[in-house]
Amino acid sequence: MLGIRLDKGLERRLSRLAKKTGRSKSHYAREAIRQYLEDREDYLLGLAVLERKEPTISLEKLERRLGLAR
Repeated sequence: MLGIRLDKGLERRLSRLAKKTGRSKSHYAREAIRQYLEDREDYLLGLAVLERKEPTISLEKLERRLGLAR
Protein backbone atom coordinates (compact mmCIF):
# COMPACT_ATOMS: atom_id res chain seq x y z
CA MET A 1 0.00 0.00 0.00
CA LEU A 2 1.28 3.43 -0.90
CA GLY A 3 -0.17 6.83 -0.20
CA ILE A 4 1.08 9.90 -2.02
CA ARG A 5 0.16 13.58 -2.00
CA LEU A 6 0.03 15.35 -5.33
CA ASP A 7 -0.01 19.07 -5.93
CA LYS A 8 -3.42 20.38 -6.97
CA GLY A 9 -2.55 20.79 -10.64
CA LEU A 10 -1.22 17.26 -10.98
CA GLU A 11 -4.20 15.86 -9.07
CA ARG A 12 -6.60 17.69 -11.43
CA ARG A 13 -4.80 16.38 -14.51
CA LEU A 14 -4.77 12.83 -13.18
CA SER A 15 -8.44 12.97 -12.22
CA ARG A 16 -9.40 14.37 -15.62
CA LEU A 17 -7.44 11.67 -17.43
CA ALA A 18 -8.94 8.90 -15.30
CA LYS A 19 -12.47 10.21 -15.86
CA LYS A 20 -12.05 10.62 -19.63
CA THR A 21 -10.47 7.19 -20.11
CA GLY A 22 -12.52 5.17 -17.62
CA ARG A 23 -9.40 4.00 -15.82
CA SER A 24 -8.56 4.59 -12.17
CA LYS A 25 -6.04 7.10 -10.89
CA SER A 26 -4.28 4.12 -9.27
CA HIS A 27 -3.89 2.53 -12.69
CA TYR A 28 -2.01 5.57 -13.97
CA ALA A 29 0.06 5.90 -10.78
CA ARG A 30 1.13 2.23 -11.05
CA GLU A 31 1.96 2.64 -14.72
CA ALA A 32 3.97 5.80 -14.08
CA ILE A 33 5.98 4.15 -11.28
CA ARG A 34 6.56 1.00 -13.36
CA GLN A 35 7.79 3.06 -16.30
CA TYR A 36 10.03 5.20 -14.09
CA LEU A 37 11.64 2.15 -12.50
CA GLU A 38 12.09 0.50 -15.88
CA ASP A 39 13.82 3.60 -17.21
CA ARG A 40 15.87 4.64 -14.17
CA GLU A 41 16.38 1.78 -11.70
CA ASP A 42 19.80 0.63 -12.96
CA TYR A 43 21.06 4.21 -13.19
CA LEU A 44 19.91 5.07 -9.65
CA LEU A 45 21.42 1.88 -8.19
CA GLY A 46 24.72 2.59 -9.94
CA LEU A 47 24.69 6.16 -8.70
CA ALA A 48 24.13 4.92 -5.14
CA VAL A 49 27.23 2.69 -5.43
CA LEU A 50 29.31 5.64 -6.63
CA GLU A 51 28.01 7.87 -3.84
CA ARG A 52 29.00 5.25 -1.24
CA LYS A 53 32.44 5.13 -2.83
CA GLU A 54 32.32 1.34 -3.14
CA PRO A 55 35.07 -0.30 -5.16
CA THR A 56 34.49 -0.16 -8.91
CA ILE A 57 36.16 -1.71 -11.93
CA SER A 58 36.37 -0.46 -15.50
CA LEU A 59 34.65 -2.39 -18.27
CA GLU A 60 38.03 -3.02 -19.95
CA LYS A 61 39.49 -4.50 -16.77
CA LEU A 62 36.41 -6.65 -16.21
CA GLU A 63 36.57 -7.97 -19.78
CA ARG A 64 40.24 -8.89 -19.28
CA ARG A 65 39.48 -10.69 -16.00
CA LEU A 66 36.72 -12.65 -17.70
CA GLY A 67 38.83 -13.46 -20.74
CA LEU A 68 36.57 -11.41 -23.00
CA ALA A 69 39.13 -8.82 -24.06
CA ARG A 70 39.64 -8.48 -27.81
